[in-house]
Amino acid sequence: MFELILLILLLLAAWFWQDSIAKREIAVMLGRELASRYQLQLLDETVACNKIRLGRDNRGHAQLLRIYDFEVSANGAERMQCNLQLLGKQLQTWHIPPYVQAVH
Repeated sequence: MFELILLILLLLAAWFWQDSIAKREIAVMLGRELASRYQLQLLDETVACNKIRLGRDNRGHAQLLRIYDFEVSANGAERMQCNLQLLGKQLQTWHIPPYVQAVH
């Protein structure tokens, strides 16, 4: 019985790890798209998941809600802290702080 529980726990951990990698790739893509939309540069080409919790989709089904932090810059020198929330694979909300865009 112990071996079965251990096997199930290992399978759940492997699934969670694989799912987290896939969602992180989606978050990087979305962070890049958001930065590009506002003529910003995604710094370090990375996002970091800082919170995971349960959320509900439009149909009331429970899914993992992941909050990712990332940094962007308008001029390459100043860093702005941003975040986005994924519910499953769907972008729920995002935040990019106000900034003054440089005129060339």
